[in-house]
Amino acid sequence: MKFLIPFVALLAAACAPVVPPPLTPLPPVETLAADAPFRDEIAKFAEQDRITPPPACPVLFVGSSSIRLWTSLAEDMAPLPVINRGFGGSKISEVNSYFDRIVTPYRPRAIVFYAGENNIDANEAPADVAMQFRQFLELKRKRLGKTPVFYISAKPSKLRFNQFARQTELNAAVRLLAASSSDLTYIDVVAPMLVNGQPRDIYVEDGLHMSPAGYAIWTGIVHEVLERKGVDRMRCR
Repeated sequence: MKFLIPFVALLAAACAPVVPPPLTPLPPVETLAADAPFRDEIAKFAEQDRITPPPACPVLFVGSSSIRLWTSLAEDMAPLPVINRGFGGSKISEVNSYFDRIVTPYRPRAIVFYAGENNIDANEAPADVAMQFRQFLELKRKRLGKTPVFYISAKPSKLRFNQFARQTELNAAVRLLAASSSDLTYIDVVAPMLVNGQPRDIYVEDGLHMSPAGYAIWTGIVHEVLERKGVDRMRCR
């Protein structure tokens, strides 16, 4: 019996849930340089979290304005708890620079990522943009381990259809990366957004941002992939 007690204690310790170490508090947003890109939006996120604590173990959607303008996201992804951290017309490098403010603190069960389109529009080479996304993955692995990332492909919009070839090159680079990365899934939204090789009529007047019809396409595809990958059963790390 005297040997049983230590064994039971050891077994209980082994089965106990792993609690992530507490995060080092971030400097207040006010410490960001006055000219830091999208400073006000990042500050607003911090204020939202202070007023209304975010849900535990969410699916985090992060990236540029196509995420920011997804106003029906919570309803579209129900019953999954989600957080929307799309901001401005951000590039991947800007998402990376704010990683510890808009990704790490939420300890998400999964991350859905959309950025890179604005990099291509800024005439950055697709290979360089893909490298920035690899840097995002490395940040994720250092901070959040094996938390899965779902990359939504660059979309074929009316306004930027002249950039379609370079977007395709970026998409191909990320698809190749996903083929060798257990924590990355590539989500292809390109084909459903085209008809006869041209963008569907699923954009608002600017020809760049999607109408509800466009988000309906994304919802069906993204929700199906998250369900197939069992995100609803995943635990936070």
